[in-house]
Amino acid sequence: MESLLSSFQPSPLKFNLPPLRRTRMGAPTTALLSLSSAPFPTQQQQQKPSSSSYSSSSSSNRKPKRTITIKATTITTTDPLPPQKKVLVPIGFGTEEMEAVILVDVLRRAGADVLVASVESELEIEASAGTKLVADTSISTCSNQTFDLVVLPGGMPGSARLRDCEILQKITTKQADEKRFYGAICAAPAVTLRPWGLLKRKQTTGHPAFMDKLPTFWAVKSNIQVSGELTTSRGPGTTFEFALSLVAQLFGESVAAEVGGTLLMRADDNRPRGEEFNKVEWSVDHIPRVLIPIANGSEEIEVVTLVDILRRANVDVMVASVEKSMQIVASRGTKIVADKSISDASESIYDLIILPGGVAGAERLNKCKVLKKLLKEQESAGRIYGAICSSPVVLQKQGLLKEKRATAHPSIISQLTSQVNGAGVVIDGTLITSKGLATVTDFALAIVKKLFGHARARSVAEGLVFEYPRS
Repeated sequence: MESLLSSFQPSPLKFNLPPLRRTRMGAPTTALLSLSSAPFPTQQQQQKPSSSSYSSSSSSNRKPKRTITIKATTITTTDPLPPQKKVLVPIGFGTEEMEAVILVDVLRRAGADVLVASVESELEIEASAGTKLVADTSISTCSNQTFDLVVLPGGMPGSARLRDCEILQKITTKQADEKRFYGAICAAPAVTLRPWGLLKRKQTTGHPAFMDKLPTFWAVKSNIQVSGELTTSRGPGTTFEFALSLVAQLFGESVAAEVGGTLLMRADDNRPRGEEFNKVEWSVDHIPRVLIPIANGSEEIEVVTLVDILRRANVDVMVASVEKSMQIVASRGTKIVADKSISDASESIYDLIILPGGVAGAERLNKCKVLKKLLKEQESAGRIYGAICSSPVVLQKQGLLKEKRATAHPSIISQLTSQVNGAGVVIDGTLITSKGLATVTDFALAIVKKLFGHARARSVAEGLVFEYPRS
C-alpha cells in the first residue's frame, strides 16, 4: 500500500484508510480512499490567484497555498495472500469414522482445503462402526498433487486398506522425503506407516492395542507426539487434540486456540461434565434402539460420534435422513449416507431419539412433520429423547422442554426457558441435552452409562482412549 501512495508525495496529505484485512480464503481486499473531489487549480488560476489563496502576510516571497483534492478512488491490493493449505485425508473400508470426520471438520474450520480421498474402487465406504461416508474423490486423482499435510485416520481394517494402497504409499513417502507434514492416528502408525518405512528414527505413539507393533525404542505413551514432520496420536478420544496440533503446525498457535474455542474444548477442569435432575432409571429389557435423524447441515462430528460410541456399547442405532435423498451434506461438507429415510424409520418404536446439532441441520429437522410426530409420541409415552448443540431449540419449539432443565450451544442457550449453563451435559428425567461439538463424547458416554451402567461406559471410553472418571 505504501508503494501505491508514494506517487502523492511530497504533498503533506493525510489519509484515514480503513485497515486492510486478509481472509483465510485468500480473496483480495478493497480499500476506499474517501477524499474531497475539488479539481486541481487551472493555469489561469495559478497566474492570478485570489487574495484568499494567500496567507495574511503580504510578503511577495510567500507562495500561494493550494488545496489539493483527489476524487474517491478504489484500490485493490495486489499483494498476494499466502496460498491455502491443502490437506489429504484418505479413507477406506473400516476407517475409524470419528477420527476421519473430526480431522476433516477441524482442519476445514481452520481454513484448510481438505480433500477426502477413497482408496477403494468406489467413493462410498462403510467405516468401522458402520457409518457410510462418501469421499470427495478417488486416491488416483491425487497422485500429481502437492499437499501441505497428509494425515491418515486409523481403524481396522481401515489402516490395512490404506497400507495396501500403492498410490497412497507413494504420495505419503514423497511427503516425508520432501519434509512436508504427515501424520497418523490410532492403528495407522503401526499398521500403515511402519511397513512403509516412515517411522525410522521418529518418536511415535498409537492406540494401546498396537503399541507393541511400534519400534520399541521410539515408541512413547503420549496422546500427541510430534517428531519433525510426523505427528501421531492414540485414538478416537484424542482426535480433537491431534487435529488442533496439526492446525497449530499449519496455521500457528493463535489459529489453533481460536478453533479450539469454537469447538468448546474444555478450558476449565473444574467444570462438571454433567448434571442430573429428577433422576429416573433408563434401563430396558432388550438391546436399546436409538434413532438419530440427520439433515443437510447437521453437524458431522456430533452425528458420527454418537453413532460410533453407541454402537461400540452394543446399541441398535438407526440413522434416518429427513431429506429426499439418503445422502446428506453435513455442515463442514462431509457426505453421510443414512440407513433409512425418516418415513421408513418411523414405522418402528425407539427407546431414545437424539437430535444432532448444526444450525442449518436443526432448522431442517424442525421442519420435518414425520419427526415432529415421532418426538410428540416419544414424550407422551415417557420414552427418552435428547438433543445437542443447536437442536434443544427444536425441542423447545415443540413444547418438549416444559418444566425441564436443559443446556445447548452457548450461542443459543439464552433461547431456552430453563437453562443450565455450567455442565457440558444435562439430564432431567427422560431428557438429555448437551452443548455440542467437543462435549459430544461426554454426551454419548452419559447415554451409555444411563442405559448400561458406569462400567460399560468406562470400558467404551478406554477403547476410545478418552479420559473418563473411574467412579
